[in-house]
Amino acid sequence: MYAVIETGGKQYRVAPGESIEVETLAGDVGGDVEFDRVVAVMDGDAVKAGSALQGARVTGTIVAHGRGEKTLVFKFKRKKQYKRTIGHRQNFTRVTVNEIV
Repeated sequence: MYAVIETGGKQYRVAPGESIEVETLAGDVGGDVEFDRVVAVMDGDAVKAGSALQGARVTGTIVAHGRGEKTLVFKFKRKKQYKRTIGHRQNFTRVTVNEIV
């Protein structure tokens, strides 16, 4: 059984027991989180999507907050002696999925 959830403007395929990294969520480490925006649920051969998922939700536990790998952004304009290098590290929250209801 797995589900497709939407959080932080992105969609994730999750199953019970999996750990995923999503955009930063409010809450403390060890706290529970609930994802209400469930796009689809696959149970065996049965697929539920759309209005059939009226009360579906995915629950999980916040495991950690952190920052991802550094991404370097390099800007360059030829013949103008213009070069800029900046870095970016995106914040994330690691969540362990408990159950799909």
